[in-house]
Amino acid sequence: MDHFRYQENRLYCEQVPLDRIAEEVGTPFYCYSEATLEHHFDVFRKAFAAIDPLICYSVKANSSLAVLDALARRGSGFDIVSGGELERVKRVGASGRKVVFSGVGKTSAELRAALDYGILLFNVESQAELTRLNALAGQMGKKAAIALRINPDVNPVTHPYISTGLARNKFGIPTARALALYRQAAAMEHVTPVGLDCHIGSQLTSVEPFVEALRRIKELLALLRREKIAIQYLDLGGGLGIPYEAQQTPPHPDRYAQALLGELEGLDVTLILEPGRVIAGNAGILVCRVEYLKDGETKRFIITDAGMNDLIRPALYDAYHGILPVMRRFDREEVMADVVGPICETGDFFARDRMLPEFREGELLAVRSAGAYGFTMSSNYNTRPRPPEVMVRKDRFAVVRARETIRQLLDQETLFS
Repeated sequence: MDHFRYQENRLYCEQVPLDRIAEEVGTPFYCYSEATLEHHFDVFRKAFAAIDPLICYSVKANSSLAVLDALARRGSGFDIVSGGELERVKRVGASGRKVVFSGVGKTSAELRAALDYGILLFNVESQAELTRLNALAGQMGKKAAIALRINPDVNPVTHPYISTGLARNKFGIPTARALALYRQAAAMEHVTPVGLDCHIGSQLTSVEPFVEALRRIKELLALLRREKIAIQYLDLGGGLGIPYEAQQTPPHPDRYAQALLGELEGLDVTLILEPGRVIAGNAGILVCRVEYLKDGETKRFIITDAGMNDLIRPALYDAYHGILPVMRRFDREEVMADVVGPICETGDFFARDRMLPEFREGELLAVRSAGAYGFTMSSNYNTRPRPPEVMVRKDRFAVVRARETIRQLLDQETLFS
C-alpha cells in the first residue's frame, strides 16, 4: 500500500497535490511519502514480531537524510556499504549498536571510522578484509565483532546484475572455505566472530531461494557450534521484491516471515534483516514534465525533462516503472508510445511500447516505484544537475535536498594552467 492516490482526478501524495509541488519546486523532482515509508517499515517489523529481529534498513536503496530520519524514529537500524553512508546514519543519530557494515571493498579509512563509531557488526567478505580489519582494530586498541558473509551458491532468479548469491558473483565467501576462515578469525586477537551473514540478491519474487539459502547456512551454523564458535547473530540480508507492475506478485512480508520463522526455530540467534527496496521502493515517485511530442515512422515519443541520469533503472536493468498522468483525463484515447528523456543515448527511456493516455506538451507525468535506487543511482551525465528530493508529511511538504545547479557542478572543476 502507498499514499499516492487520485482525488478528483488529481494525483496526490498523501494530502498534497503533486501539481502544486511542481509549481513551487519545478520539474523534475523526486517525491517521497513519509506515511508510506513508515507503513512499509511497520508491516515488515510486524511480520517478524514473534522473534523481535534487528531490522537494518539498507541505506543504499535510498540514502536521503529525511528518509533515514523517518526510519530511525521508527526504531530502524541501518545496513551500510560505505563510509559516506556511515556519515549519513551518524547524522540522523543512529546508534552504532544498530549498524552493520557490508560490502566487498571497504577501505582502511572506512574500517577505522566504523571501528571508532562502535558499530554492531562488520560483514566480512574475504580473507584479505579479515586480516586488514584485525590489524586496524589492533592499532586502535579495539576488538571488532564480525560475521563472515557466506555465498551459498543459490540462484535468486532475479536480474543478473542484482544477483549476489551465486558462485560466480563477487560477493561473500564460498561455503566450502567458510569453516577454515572462521577458525582463523577465532584465533585472531582483535576480531571476534559472533555472526553469520548471507545475502543472495535483490528484487526476489518468491520465498524459495531465501529458504534454500537459509537451509545451507544452518548446516554451517551447526558446524560452527561444534567448533565452539559462539554465533549470536544470523544476518539474512534483504532482497524481498516489490510489484513494479500489476502482474508481479512478490511475497507479502507476512509470507516471507512465515517461510523463514519455521526454519529459524530453535537456533537461538538474533536475526538481522536488511530490507531496502520493500521499504522505500513504492514510497517514492519521479515527477517530470512533457517537453515535446514526436511522431516517428513507427511510434510516438513522449519526451520529458527527466532522463536516465535522473532514473537509470530502465536503461540499466530494462526495468519496468508505471507511468501515471498527474492530472487524469478521461476524454482522451490511449496511444502506444515511448516515454524518453533528453539524454543523447538510445537507452534513455522510462517506458517503451507502452499504452498510455495521450499526453500534451507541458503536462506532468509521474514515474512510479522510484523510491529505491532512483536518486541514489542518479548522475550528472550530460552536465545535468540532479533533481531535488521532496518529502511529504500529511498536508505539508519540504524540499529535503535542493536542486543542484550547473554553477555548483562547474565550481568543482578547474583549468589545467
